[in-house]
Amino acid sequence: MTKNTKKLTPGGAILNIVLWLVSIGFLYSVIWLFYSAMKTKTEFNLNSIALPMHPTLDNFKNVFTITNIPLYMGNSFLVTAVAIVGILLISFVMGYFLSRFDFKGKTTIFTVLLIGMLIPQHSLMVPITIIFTKLGLTDHRLTLVLPYIAFQLPIGVYLVESYVRSIPKEMEEAAAIDGASFNYTLFNIILRMTTPVLSTVAIISFFACWNEFIFALILTTKSNLRTLQLGLTAFKGSYSANYQMIMASMFIGILPALILFVFGSKKIMDGMVVGAVKG
Repeated sequence: MTKNTKKLTPGGAILNIVLWLVSIGFLYSVIWLFYSAMKTKTEFNLNSIALPMHPTLDNFKNVFTITNIPLYMGNSFLVTAVAIVGILLISFVMGYFLSRFDFKGKTTIFTVLLIGMLIPQHSLMVPITIIFTKLGLTDHRLTLVLPYIAFQLPIGVYLVESYVRSIPKEMEEAAAIDGASFNYTLFNIILRMTTPVLSTVAIISFFACWNEFIFALILTTKSNLRTLQLGLTAFKGSYSANYQMIMASMFIGILPALILFVFGSKKIMDGMVVGAVKG
């Protein structure tokens, strides 16, 4: 038996080298941010590239004790968590009904969702600001939840709809024959079977909501409502001479997304392709 192997072309080899160099560059920036936050002010001023001679965690401790970073992180976690719950629930229900039922206006809904994925979010800043201001929805604890859900629904519904279409209808028919109600089948059988794609939607939504900046800036003006990404800008201005504190706060800000990416990147890829493979 001969082994089927693909020979790497010169173009492919060059592309791999370029991708490796880019990956190393991104990885080094995170590592540099971390060990720079462990330097003293003197060490950083002497050489900002070199490794710390006397590593210290004081900068990280100070971030949590003398700044508002914990408050900003709490706001970000709250808004992100509530938004993700809303995105998953609405995406699951809409995706299921769009995949299983034919009704008037179905094509229109699909078209609107596709347009929602094509329109740049930042082009909607002015109309969203006007609408939220007139309705009195700005400067509330959960102000950002509505736009976050709206922006992530198109990709969420699209992924769920594609995945549910790959699930045989016989599963639901067998459950109905056994006496299961529609709600039981939907939320106890289909929901469990769509866990892979819902995990993908949750991870993608977390990145989008956690890192969002523009709408947090224009829809919230109170300092106690700032999200982490918005709070870091004010933090930078307050401690412009203390680069170690700035870097410690930045590393803390990217840490949740970094951890989720390390452990969830494979889940993203599996959820994106599993529906297509089943189909």
